[in-house]
Amino acid sequence: MAPDATPFAQALSETAADMERELDALLPVRSGDRLRAAMRYAALGQGKRLRPFLVMQSASLFDVAPAEARRVAAALECLHCYSLVHDDLPAMDDDDLRRGQPTTHRQFDEATAILAGDGLLTLAFEILAREETSTDPAVRSALVLALALASGEAGMVGGQMRDIEAETTSFASYAAIAAMQGMKTGALFRFACESGAIMARADGAALRQYAEHFGLAFQITDDVLDVESTPEALGKATGKDKDRGKATFVDFLGLDGAKKEASRLCEAAVAALSPYGGRARLLQDAARFVVSRKR
Repeated sequence: MAPDATPFAQALSETAADMERELDALLPVRSGDRLRAAMRYAALGQGKRLRPFLVMQSASLFDVAPAEARRVAAALECLHCYSLVHDDLPAMDDDDLRRGQPTTHRQFDEATAILAGDGLLTLAFEILAREETSTDPAVRSALVLALALASGEAGMVGGQMRDIEAETTSFASYAAIAAMQGMKTGALFRFACESGAIMARADGAALRQYAEHFGLAFQITDDVLDVESTPEALGKATGKDKDRGKATFVDFLGLDGAKKEASRLCEAAVAALSPYGGRARLLQDAARFVVSRKR
């Protein structure tokens, strides 16, 4: 560990390295296969791997085997990366830059990017459904159902639709934008945090409460960074919601108010983990990280 690295930073870095190896094994190189190359481009070598980190930490609370948890984390990351590929398309956000690199449709082409996203989406459920993820078919079924609910019409996809509709109607209130972001962004965070309890067939109520606060704090901080940061620092375009006339948390709360609300939600997330005591320290640190990050 580097002298200035915190236990959280070290754990996040180790999770990212583990995910790189796991995804590389799940998506081995196929010579001349353009679709596989695009899937690897979209999924490997990028990102903080925060969602996999939450999966691994929630699983550790219940002593779930790390190899099984890594597969669930990889499935979630495949689904998350699919969503980014599709979000970046010209028909959606029309972005040229993602994580400091050309977006998948710019690196390849639109049709290949769509198919790469489709491939990652379906791979996520294939991973969860295989016995390597859990020998208990009830656990595998519960994981598939939970991720389907988090990513579909009731979750991420439905939230994305509300976000698109807001380009012409905007958001009427803080509650409206919070509800949309709870679907679009928060649902995958909820799955990440609850997955450990699902794998252990345990009660995940406290983790669900943590995830609700965590996801909203994450998105409010994103809106703050969209105002205060630059494309070079973030690795993606800034100010696009404002350009499209959509209200953000900063619009409803003001810049200082948004920062205070993110901090309040961070502390609420930390408090929700009290049933786990010191075992949840890294999850507590993750909540503090999302409101202090610069990208």
